[in-house]
Amino acid sequence: MIKVLFVCHGNICRSPMAEFLFKDYVNKKGTANKFHIESRATSSEEIGNPVHYGTAKILKRLNIDYRGKRAERISEEDYNNYDFIIIMEEYNRYNIERRIPDRDRKIHTLLEYTDLKRDISDPWYTGDFEGTYNDITIGLDGFYSYLKNNGLI
Repeated sequence: MIKVLFVCHGNICRSPMAEFLFKDYVNKKGTANKFHIESRATSSEEIGNPVHYGTAKILKRLNIDYRGKRAERISEEDYNNYDFIIIMEEYNRYNIERRIPDRDRKIHTLLEYTDLKRDISDPWYTGDFEGTYNDITIGLDGFYSYLKNNGLI
């Protein structure tokens, strides 16, 4: 089983969007049983809060169930238990590594699996949830292709 943890700053916008989009993606590919997928925050600011309404609006439009999701912060136990820690931007790496050194090189940006090789903007600040959705979709496709091309699925 491939354990994937998506991480952003607050775990209310980008990382839960990636979590639920990827769960839906692998379900549609018929490979959901090969994955354990969750998301976390690097900060404690939003802990316990639900998915942001901008992310919720997109997931609802796609008929993707996200009910019950509450923001959680990444822990050292999470780092040890997941195969891939997929961050949305380099600042997430900095925040994780201040508390948990990336000794096993598990931390990767989502868009590094694409030709874009850049951060995914935080829609909390930009208001552009559709742009974030587009970037995450491209990243998830690239990540899945990486796993498949490397014989992991």
